Amino acid sequence: MTPLAVALRTRTFRSLEAHRNYRLYFLGQVVSLAGTWMQNIALAWLVLELSRSPLAVGGLAFARFLPFTAFGLVAGVVADRVDSRRLVMTTQAAAMVVSLALATVTLTGTATLPIVYVLAALGGTALAFDAPGRQSLTFQLVGPRELPNAVALNTGLFNGSRIVGPAIAGVLIAAVGTGACFAVNAASFLAVLAALALIREDELHPVERDGSATLVRGLRRALGFVRRDPQLPWILAVVTVVSTVGFNFHVLVPLLAANTLHVGPEGLGLLSASFGVGALVGALVAASFHVASWRLFCVGAAGFGALALALAPVTDPVLAALVLFAIGVSFTLFTANANALVQLGAPDTLRGRLIGIYLFAFVGLAPLGGLLAGWLAEVGGTRLAFAVAGLTSLVTVTLARALRNRSLAHAAAAGA
Repeated sequence: MTPLAVALRTRTFRSLEAHRNYRLYFLGQVVSLAGTWMQNIALAWLVLELSRSPLAVGGLAFARFLPFTAFGLVAGVVADRVDSRRLVMTTQAAAMVVSLALATVTLTGTATLPIVYVLAALGGTALAFDAPGRQSLTFQLVGPRELPNAVALNTGLFNGSRIVGPAIAGVLIAAVGTGACFAVNAASFLAVLAALALIREDELHPVERDGSATLVRGLRRALGFVRRDPQLPWILAVVTVVSTVGFNFHVLVPLLAANTLHVGPEGLGLLSASFGVGALVGALVAASFHVASWRLFCVGAAGFGALALALAPVTDPVLAALVLFAIGVSFTLFTANANALVQLGAPDTLRGRLIGIYLFAFVGLAPLGGLLAGWLAEVGGTRLAFAVAGLTSLVTVTLARALRNRSLAHAAAAGA
């Protein structure tokens, strides 16, 4: 291995090499996230088997994401009040129970659409409380210095699992049905639970907790902190608009494959994999930087908008796959830096709440975004939907950059 390759590896994977606790947690997530993506694919397939309706699959997405809308901000307050490791162990155990229930009703032939929707909503509720706890735990595992690197590696792992998990799910569904995917996912939670149990608490980065905050008072403090910060409002505004209006690929990519490119399910798999590989590359690029920055955040958001706009008129499958790869790189660069900037800008006592606000901005309005994307595609096809997504993202990041610079200039003038 050349000295340059060694240096790049050291920079990219430095939080894994430096922190035993994070290595354990990361390895547990390698297994668990692959199972999670298997379940995501199996759930959609099960709903199609039960209903033969694309609208029913939209209902599944609504059931899964609605808990983020309902509980996302509450979960942030909980994350600030309780021990992060115990919170994540609880939510992961709850998600495992949901997977076991899905496996049971599927393998026994008693699954119905309402039962699947209820279990999907319960799994989404566990995930809504798990996400801020998991983000807070990452800070404790690596500390502020390595946090941007760890966030980028977590993002890379998530998107790498997006490639591996569906491939395994496809084989299992074809061989033995969807129930096996749910059973395997339930077993995969044991890996992350074991990793969490093996974490050495004395090696965790210490944080101060706000055990006295009530729900209303706690949220008011967090929102007040965001409002007074010269940068966080613009980060959250961009994340909200880009995620809600721009990033509805779970709706648009299937429509792109079926109605625009006419490539069938195999083509859909390749298009999804292209985005996933790009997202993995983007995560590794983000991990190679020592710090998170507003500049990288803007580059990622603007790149996502420009590339979504470029995808709108594409009718060639190979070109579409290449553009989706580039979109994956930009989107992960954008989200990894946004996540790290929010966490690093937060005091210990507010970190969970600010993560909750960030996650609400990221997925809290996803049910509405999915409906908007579907309506745009209905009116003008994927050409219109991607064009609106790209143009909206570009305008938003341009305005946010100008307003953020003006806020910083006013703050500097006031302090002079």
